[in-house]
Order: sequence, then structure tokens, then C-alpha cells
Amino acid sequence: MATFLINQLEGMNYVEIHLNQEMVRCEAGSLNYMLGKIRIHSQLIPSVGSVVSSWMAGESVYRPTYTGSGVITLESSLGGFHVLELQGQSWILEKGAYWASEGSVDLKFFKEKLLTSLWAGEGLVYLQSQVSGQGKVVVTTKGPVEEIDLAEDQEVVVDGQCVIGRMASVQFNMRRPTVNFLGRFTAGEPIARVYRGPGKILLNPTYYWRYYMAQRRQA
Repeated sequence: MATFLINQLEGMNYVEIHLNQEMVRCEAGSLNYMLGKIRIHSQLIPSVGSVVSSWMAGESVYRPTYTGSGVITLESSLGGFHVLELQGQSWILEKGAYWASEGSVDLKFFKEKLLTSLWAGEGLVYLQSQVSGQGKVVVTTKGPVEEIDLAEDQEVVVDGQCVIGRMASVQFNMRRPTVNFLGRFTAGEPIARVYRGPGKILLNPTYYWRYYMAQRRQA
């Protein structure tokens, strides 16, 4: 199995991948440099469905593969990275969360229900990356990762998009957080994201401070 290391240098985080006659898949444009005998393959002409799906999801249609032996270093970030190990499960990742995965991991798009998409402010189509099977997956994060294991019918109510991934068994919908209808306007939380178990979710309870300051400057 490929080895994924998360390193830090000068306040920046980056992923280092060690291959021994193995194959991994990475987000397009994520390569920084590589050492060893590694071949890069990227599909020249993707299917029309893949192009449309990736455009709607705000994700790259190209996820090149790297095969061989050596070390791959990916681009650094003020944000962070988290290694998720799949053991037959299926996970749904938020837009922009997918970064890299082993070749044994199946990668495709997942479409949310129409009403959920509209209430979430994503328009008519809300597509996310879905990973399943066996192997490691690297996801990008805006801050430290907290994993919550939800029991049957247990809920987590979230304001904003701090959840970066969930098991496919976890139901996701949008609803007002208050019991009374008009209370949504006075509570300051008109609509919330609700995740219902069983299954696990990954969330960022807070930002890395460097990432937060960089976003503030851009705004």
C-alpha cells in the first residue's frame, strides 16, 4: 500500500506519497515535484458525462494517475490534510475536499436531492466527490479534523460548511434549526445543515489561524 505522510514546513502543510510499484490518483495540478521512476497518465478525452458532472460539482474532470516507485510531493497549503482509510465503506466528500487516493479506491460523483440542493444554495444540481472501496484517501481541511460517530437517528446540526465528509449511510438535509417557524429569523440561524446517523462525519470545528487570516485578506 502507498504511504501518505503529512508534513509541515514554514507554517505550510503538504502531502508526501511514497510508492513501491504502486499507483495513486491525485487532483489535477496538485503535483509539486517527484523523485524516482514514476509514470503520469491523464485521460486525454474524458466522457461527456464526466465533463458535465465535474463542471457542475466544481471539481476537476482530470485526476491523473501516478504509477511506479519513488516519492511524490504535492503542493503545500495554509490549510491542512487528513488521511481517511477506507475498509469497504463509501464516503461523500464536500466540494474541493478530494486531494489524492490509492488506485484501489473508486472515485465518482454523488448527486444530492433537488430540494436539498436548492436549500443549500447550490442551485439545481449539487454534486460531490464519492470515494469507496479499500485504501487511503487524502482530503483537504480548513482546520483540525474532528470525527463524530453518529448512532442510529442521532443528529448533528451545523451552521455553514464545516463538515468536509460523511459516510454514505449518513443522511443529509437542510431545515430550520428552531422549533417555531418565526424563531429562525430571531435566532440568527435561518437554515442549517443536518446530518443523521448511523455513520461517521468529518468536520472542522475551527480554522487554522494562518488559513483564516489569508482568507480574510482575500476578502
